[in-house]
Amino acid sequence: MTLAPVVKGWCPGAYRPMMAEDGLVVRIRPRLARLSGEQAAGLCEVSLEYGSGYIDLTNRANLQIRGISETDHGAVLARLGGLDLLDEDAAMESRRNLLVAPFWTQGDIVSTLSERLLAHLGDLPKLPAKVGFAVDCGDAGPLLTQDSADIRIEQGEAGLILRADGCAKGRAVTQDTAIPALIEIANWLADHITPQARRMAAVVAQGNLPEQWAMAKMCEPASRPIVGVVPFGALVGLPFGQIDAKALLERLSADAQALRLTPWRALVLEGGAMPSDASFITDPNDPLMRVDACVGAPLCASAHAETRELARQLAPLARGSLHVSGCAKGCARARAADVVLVAQDGTFSLVKDGCANDTPVRTGLSPTDLMTGEF
Repeated sequence: MTLAPVVKGWCPGAYRPMMAEDGLVVRIRPRLARLSGEQAAGLCEVSLEYGSGYIDLTNRANLQIRGISETDHGAVLARLGGLDLLDEDAAMESRRNLLVAPFWTQGDIVSTLSERLLAHLGDLPKLPAKVGFAVDCGDAGPLLTQDSADIRIEQGEAGLILRADGCAKGRAVTQDTAIPALIEIANWLADHITPQARRMAAVVAQGNLPEQWAMAKMCEPASRPIVGVVPFGALVGLPFGQIDAKALLERLSADAQALRLTPWRALVLEGGAMPSDASFITDPNDPLMRVDACVGAPLCASAHAETRELARQLAPLARGSLHVSGCAKGCARARAADVVLVAQDGTFSLVKDGCANDTPVRTGLSPTDLMTGEF
């Protein structure tokens, strides 16, 4: 009998890592989704000394180091603290679930509101661990509308708005009232969460959001930037969100002055040129930019098959977005994909235009079946 995958309901942190088959998974939440050159180099060294030698970029613009032994966890925390990548308070570190539009400058509205929100994390109510926020109010329009966040500060048609995820309109705010209003709606969310509806979109779907919080129109979302030269440097893709720490150290030594993180499996080498290293995706048409795949077996106990090598082989055959998932949890991609392949007992189920936990249109597909490209 196949056991259902265990949904833990929380993401790993630094103080509260998650145990995987290869050791502890430690997540780092860089402030404003940026690491200085010193922080980035130090993180690479921690991965090489204590972990797998790779760093993962998550779809929440966080970083993860895998393969850390339990006996080394304290030393890793000390190193991260020395790099100023941790809050002293573990509770505050776990609350810092903040997506930030990546092309901010110091003192602009994005950085100002992000800093204010970070300063008021202690004023937020207790919320489920996966609840997060987005500061996405750059002049070009919202960039993060397809990325995971429950409460969003965005540019609306007539100024700033605070928008509940799942709602097409928001509440008009100003730079001074945005954070108090966010705390207010966070308290409303805390009061309306149920065991069946633990994220904002699910709560909003129940139809009880106050009408005055859904009256201001949002701006048309901005186009997501593609791999290439962008403000501040070079936007490079990472296959499945993973980068070799040695390759990243080389870029930092060569010309990259800092890193800016995105939730798109891509990062900005701040001040850097486009690299030639195959560890980075530099062609916007590379089929791997359309593919998501979790770590798979044998590194994840929930996974029923290897995923990433299969995803590499299938990428050129896919005619749209492809998600290869080791189990029905679909950790690598929360939103729908054109094609989803879900492992089960060594074979794969096929979902079209959906998510990993949706009803498949075909089951029992072997890797050989998939190589025909008829999916």
